Amino acid sequence: MPSAPAAHLHLGVDLDGAGHHPAAWREPNVRPAELFAADYFVDLVQRAERGRLDFVTIGDSFGLQPAARGDVRGRLDALLTLARVAPTTRAIGLVPEVTVTHTEPFHVSKNIATLDYVSHGRAGWKVGVSSDPSEACHFGRKAAVPDPELYEEAEAAVDVIVRLWDSWEDDAVVRDIVTGRYIDRDKIHYVDFESRFFNVRGPSITPRPPQGHPIVAVDATRDVALVIAATHADIVFVDAADAGRARQRRDRVRAAARAVGRDPDTVAVLANVDIVLEHDAAAARSVRRRLDARGGRSGPAAQPPTLDVVGTPFGLAGILEDWFTRGAVDGFNVRPARLPDDLDLLVDGVVPVLRERGVFRLAYEGTTLRDHLGLARPLNRYAATT
Repeated sequence: MPSAPAAHLHLGVDLDGAGHHPAAWREPNVRPAELFAADYFVDLVQRAERGRLDFVTIGDSFGLQPAARGDVRGRLDALLTLARVAPTTRAIGLVPEVTVTHTEPFHVSKNIATLDYVSHGRAGWKVGVSSDPSEACHFGRKAAVPDPELYEEAEAAVDVIVRLWDSWEDDAVVRDIVTGRYIDRDKIHYVDFESRFFNVRGPSITPRPPQGHPIVAVDATRDVALVIAATHADIVFVDAADAGRARQRRDRVRAAARAVGRDPDTVAVLANVDIVLEHDAAAARSVRRRLDARGGRSGPAAQPPTLDVVGTPFGLAGILEDWFTRGAVDGFNVRPARLPDDLDLLVDGVVPVLRERGVFRLAYEGTTLRDHLGLARPLNRYAATT
């Protein structure tokens, strides 16, 4: 049966360089000369934190962006960027995309764990995959593979990464000065993971992260990602152009999670929403036409269809509230067309309306990303069996 919605919706924001629209860098208030500077992202994340958003995401890839007319090309490493941002923020979740294809799970595990330590329990991880043959050539170890195998490998990678997070029990570090014993060796475990893709013995070199397991996010806009989303994700991103379709996708994710023995209430399904905001709806439409003309577009290019709002903060707030209160989604992953313009209007225009209507938090009630999502700290699988 479908669940009732939680008291408050979840809001994340995707900080995609100059903005989600490829022509955003040409807008008056965008700062294209700063796109490869750490302070640029510090500023954006602090703006998002001012709105008490659950988290920010930054995308990543092993390849350059498509060479369309005038698009921004090149990017910083998402995880390293958010590691730099972490000490400058206090509560907002930090969710970099990290690609598991061509990457050793052991390295991903310790890197995400390190971000969780640096941020005092605010790390997440958006699972990325690489199907592009040109990206495979960067590494020269294996060829690109079809999607089913690609996601099967990704599922195995997430599985072993979570096991590595558990390979140290929470109290494995003793630091007994009198006896000179720093760790309890009996509380550090080999994971002995075997698959057709890789074998990992473990243990990790990094103690168990502050959250136990940093949050795992999976984009399930494509059906091939449903298994990994249902099995491992705490956050699942979906595309839907209307509330009915969003409800169908949420129900499908929840059913798949239940089928693998998970409590579906521990999986937050968030709809992607592209935004262009102005205080006047006509002005927002004018901005969108200008962006599309500069980017060589004749209209929205999202496939499959995505919620695409061109209008006012008040109008967007009404849509988000409606979808949420109808149980269509647990929240939204907002993709501003322009940064910082649309981010500021989200924080200063949309969020206050949602608060007035009682569907978004007034303040952070915890300090970790798990707190924001209402998720308990998971038990250690190895400690539970010893």
